[in-house]
Amino acid sequence: MITDPFPPAARPSMSAAPSAQPASRRAHRSALQWVPIRSLAERHRERIVAHLVALPPRDRYLRFGHAASDEQIAQYVDSIEFARDEVFGIFNRRLELVAMAHLAYERAPQLDSHPAMVEFGVSVLPQARGRGYGARLFDHAVMHARNRGTETLFIHALSENTAMLKIARNAGAKVVRDGSESEAWLKLPPDTLGSQVEEMVETYAAEVNHRLKRHALQLEHWFDAVNEVRARFAKGLVVASE
Repeated sequence: MITDPFPPAARPSMSAAPSAQPASRRAHRSALQWVPIRSLAERHRERIVAHLVALPPRDRYLRFGHAASDEQIAQYVDSIEFARDEVFGIFNRRLELVAMAHLAYERAPQLDSHPAMVEFGVSVLPQARGRGYGARLFDHAVMHARNRGTETLFIHALSENTAMLKIARNAGAKVVRDGSESEAWLKLPPDTLGSQVEEMVETYAAEVNHRLKRHALQLEHWFDAVNEVRARFAKGLVVASE
């Protein structure tokens, strides 16, 4: 859920927030199955709306904390400031946006009493569940945030959103429950040359992967068009012979 990064509810001190999981553990998981994650921009607003509108009512409730209507979703997407925030997406082979994450940064300058922080929200379409996309987007968001000098990643979610809270706990976040809502705090390690290079490589590889998918889809459409013309031509020959 993307909300005010500094809600009035009581929070643990930043020094008490656990650090992100060791890089070796995340690297091991990444090596098992690489997932291309692209950075999204202004030109992707329509695709983001289409993705979120495709979420069933229950998923909309968990993602936004209420039963968001199509109009409210469109307003939310319009409010994303791509110059400040970061949005990441996973596309299937037909270039449909099946999973996405939003890193919402607090408007500068941030309060002196709170280290630089960012809020994380994620959504995955039902047909793309069970592939670990939510966790992969979380890992990617953590890497990106630490490379920008962010000290803390924050999640505000409904307590019944066990999938999201499990991802946070597995990463080492401190989860605090307050009735129907929960907050998760994850202290991020400083960036390193390795984390910077890793992000650059992953970003480049994801762009290459997307281009290959686009070319493959164009080729598929071309073959479909050729087959349709051939079928019509063959049908015309049959009619002419009669």
